[in-house]
Amino acid sequence: MLSMSVLAAGAQAAEADQGPTRAQVQAELQQAKASGQYTFGEEGYPAAIAQTSSLTSQQVQAELAQAKNAGEVTFGNLDYPPVAAAETATSLTRAQVQSQLAQAKAEGLVTFGNMDYPPMGS
Repeated sequence: MLSMSVLAAGAQAAEADQGPTRAQVQAELQQAKASGQYTFGEEGYPAAIAQTSSLTSQQVQAELAQAKNAGEVTFGNLDYPPVAAAETATSLTRAQVQSQLAQAKAEGLVTFGNMDYPPMGS
């Protein structure tokens, strides 16, 4: 008699521990296929998650144009890291820069090579 009650309790516990039904699994599979989260084979692994954006295409294009004008867009490794255009802009004329260079040379602040390193100027 005791063994029958143990078997009945075990059967009830097994039913309670069972996972989703076949119909539930099929419904989940159809939902995953519809949302693009289901892939087959190696193609598209892992499944791409749908991206949403709060910006319109025109806003993105305007931001890209602004970044290009500011010198913040790079291509390849040649111009990495990007240097903002504001950092490279100067208000000095070519003659003023040449004058400053001549003055620095006269004061010994400009060196060539490593023979006179560190510079001994003021």
